Amino acid sequence: MLSLNPVKPETVYHAPVFEPTVDELALLKKLELGEVISIATALHDHVSKRLFEWGMVDRRDGDLAITALGLQQIRRVE
Repeated sequence: MLSLNPVKPETVYHAPVFEPTVDELALLKKLELGEVISIATALHDHVSKRLFEWGMVDRRDGDLAITALGLQQIRRVE
């Protein structure tokens, strides 16, 4: 993502609230159910970078793994 901040050019803008897309929720649900998704598969399927930026998924042993924040996201009750 392009940043116009001259002080910290690597700064990434985050909206105040994370509202996942249907695709992001589907991926989190697959990971919760134990499906193994490799980094190569994630790149091929254009997995959203926002999940990494917000800490919903992490890389473990070459595969994606859901984090506690990701589990919280799909289990929220409104």
